[in-house]
Amino acid sequence: MPRIRRATHAGSWYDASAEALREKIDGWLDAAVVSSTEDPVRAIIAPHAGHRYCGHIMAHAYKALDSTRIKRVFLLGPSHHVYSPHCLLSGLSTYSTPLGDIRIDQEVYEELLATGHFKTMPRAADEAEHSLELQMPFIAHVFRDTRVTLVPIMVGAITYESEAKYGAALAPYLDDPGNMFVISSDFCHWGQRFQFTFFDEHKGPIHKSVEWLDREGMDIIESGIPSDFRHYLEKYNNTICGRHPIGILLQMLHRSEAVGKKYGIKFNAYDQSSRCTSFTDSSVSYASALVTQDG
Repeated sequence: MPRIRRATHAGSWYDASAEALREKIDGWLDAAVVSSTEDPVRAIIAPHAGHRYCGHIMAHAYKALDSTRIKRVFLLGPSHHVYSPHCLLSGLSTYSTPLGDIRIDQEVYEELLATGHFKTMPRAADEAEHSLELQMPFIAHVFRDTRVTLVPIMVGAITYESEAKYGAALAPYLDDPGNMFVISSDFCHWGQRFQFTFFDEHKGPIHKSVEWLDREGMDIIESGIPSDFRHYLEKYNNTICGRHPIGILLQMLHRSEAVGKKYGIKFNAYDQSSRCTSFTDSSVSYASALVTQDG
């Protein structure tokens, strides 16, 4: 009997109707303009807010995927509700979506648990978290004609040293061309309700200052140097909720490049939920990126 993770955010954060959800995702994918590349896309960074806010940005990441090559999707997202100093695996067997269910790859889960680095999260924590679930409709739709398995990983409040540890554990899976990684992250959460009101008046209005701050981080992520991203976060405290999943990604790339693999990171879309002009406003930033393997 499968132990199914319910699509608890369907009907609020995105459409519960399969037909309506499929139509909206197709519309965003059709509108997204993505430069063609001969290099395979091995990972993406995509936001995880309500689809009405960021679905158009998510599409810029998912449109670049070649679904015929992929047999397994690793999904890394931050924990918003549960504190843990570890990375957590689901205790369930299947993730449900309005567009179909996707089975969790238990063989890979067993391998990860055998490292001693990963823990298992309870159902309540799993079903409360939106950073993983909001990617699922896009994954189910893009891979609708293939039988991919899923490796969902909730990333806790881990240290820089732990990012390196988990990056080392996951790097061998990145080197397998049948795998791809989805890194779930929003960017700046700006406003008093987020307790973050960075503003550099030399950059223009508040929303331009926020964009400058985000693009500074995006440029550093594109450099692929984990320590530079750490220093950026220490300097500016930008409220990138998926900073630890991104940190693990950078560590994976660093480990793989050390053994001769070469990857490139490129952001291809950016937006904000609103354009802040006063300190009573608030916004969340969204960005998408592609990670390609050279050659």
